[in-house]
Amino acid sequence: MNYNLESIRQKMKESGIDAYLIPITDPHLGEYVPDHWRIIRWLTGFTGSAANVVITHNFAGLWTDSRYFIQAENQLKGSGFEMVKLKIPHTPEYIEWLVANLKEGSTIATDGRIIPVSIVRLMERSFTRKRIGLETDVDLISSLWKNRELMPREKAFEHHLKYAGLSRIEKITLIRSRMQEMGAAYHIITSLDDIAWLLNIRGGDVKFSPLLTAFAIIGMNDIFLFVNRIKIPDSLGKKLEDDDITIMQYEEVSNELGKLEKGKGIIINPGTTSATLYKSIPEGVDIIEEISIPTRMKAIKNDVEIENIRQVMIKDGLALTKFFYWLEKSLGKIKITEISAADKLLEFRTQQEGCVGPSFATIAGYNEHGASPHYCATPETDVELKPEGIFLLDSGGQYYGGTTDTTRTVCLGTPTQQQKTDFTLALKGTINLALAKFPLGTRGYQIEMLARKALWDHGMNYGHGTGHGVGYFLNVHEGPQTIGTAASGDMKTILEPGMLISDEPAIYREGEYGFRTENLVLCIKDKNTEYGQFLKFETVTLCYIDTSLIEHELISDEETKWLNDYHELVYNILSQMLPEEIKNWLKKKTQAI
Repeated sequence: MNYNLESIRQKMKESGIDAYLIPITDPHLGEYVPDHWRIIRWLTGFTGSAANVVITHNFAGLWTDSRYFIQAENQLKGSGFEMVKLKIPHTPEYIEWLVANLKEGSTIATDGRIIPVSIVRLMERSFTRKRIGLETDVDLISSLWKNRELMPREKAFEHHLKYAGLSRIEKITLIRSRMQEMGAAYHIITSLDDIAWLLNIRGGDVKFSPLLTAFAIIGMNDIFLFVNRIKIPDSLGKKLEDDDITIMQYEEVSNELGKLEKGKGIIINPGTTSATLYKSIPEGVDIIEEISIPTRMKAIKNDVEIENIRQVMIKDGLALTKFFYWLEKSLGKIKITEISAADKLLEFRTQQEGCVGPSFATIAGYNEHGASPHYCATPETDVELKPEGIFLLDSGGQYYGGTTDTTRTVCLGTPTQQQKTDFTLALKGTINLALAKFPLGTRGYQIEMLARKALWDHGMNYGHGTGHGVGYFLNVHEGPQTIGTAASGDMKTILEPGMLISDEPAIYREGEYGFRTENLVLCIKDKNTEYGQFLKFETVTLCYIDTSLIEHELISDEETKWLNDYHELVYNILSQMLPEEIKNWLKKKTQAI
């Protein structure tokens, strides 16, 4: 029995609540949160990064997407929670489910600190017909969660100008100019990565992402940073104050919002502003709802960032090359497991100058574990790698000069015909997206079919998006740009020069294996013709692709040329910095097909 679940139900009964909603996020509504806010993990055992939980008196469900179907099925066993698969035909989203299953006049409750005002509005509209009430000030968790992790107290540090490319003052000036154009006197920044980028500071509050837990309010003449003051070293605090940034306690943000001048405009992002914070804004303040200005600005890397990214990709490519060389030479001679392989890769990566750690939990999936897109080995699931089968490795590093994310799938023995077909069809998607040329003004969803066509032609598909934005010594998943379906992406955001995006088509066979080849691509200018400016992608990831898995009859001449050119580039750049024996090995791995 899940005693925490039953305790929540008892509290619901006492408070007259028919359903309780728990999002997976925190007051900043990001994908990556401190352990203090990992409520769903504490309650259900599910460790993924995307989920919503609904609890009624006779049902407990966890909604998640296809990246986590296999993982959730395993982790929810015995928890009292049922997995509900998102984006599957005839399966309702949690709001639809609530409307369909609750009686007229029921009451739904949630903690407004961790749910965006945009979702609250959607629920209120959906619940009107059945007169379902919604309470957004109900915290049923804090009193039940014993030994809850404290909020982190890691010190913040400066991200130096040689990496950032623009100073705080320059970024603030650009943002104020945009605020003026939008008729705003204030702009509240709630996303941790936006604040870190804006102020050129980083922290240690979130595992794998160098973030500082804080809010910020930008005015036309002042800036307030709301943060636990103990996290700001005196030297950094003085620099911030010299730049006219006032440091206030984290908890004071609502009070300060309440002091905003009526008749003035404030920019908020309803998708990243909590219902509780939104309520703090006084009536009479003109609310301008838009994506945060820093969100759009940081998505377009500046020239300094781009040059640093290219250098970081070389370092990351060296680490990956050394790892795969070690794996091939050591397999069958020493015991290697999924966990020890991930540890060895981290060892190679942190030997590179400027690497401070991984950018996410390494996905090292052997055989059937590779079929779970976000699999993370644990002591209970860890298996030994043998000189046979398929090994999928999705990993990344955090460097002062950028964030990396690379997936390679290698065959540890002799591939079957089915494996070669599957690998090649997915690889064709990676290549064809990399080859894309498109006019300025194109959205990611408009070119996604290039990545899926080869798979679709064979009646195959994958459930996750094809590409996500990547931060700069920030979150490995960053918006607003995506390459996904129209339903899952931001319909407004166009692809622009300077955007860094992943390119990761895949195919998964549950119980057997997964294939994914992921590169990071940089959007750059192509030709300017009488039809306008065209754009293309530059593949910046530098790591060989296992050609033993390629079915040559399925790959076109154009795709073959791309692969051979790519391998020539990988070898020419990396070989200069490799020991002779690894250099010779890489030469064979990158030889033309």
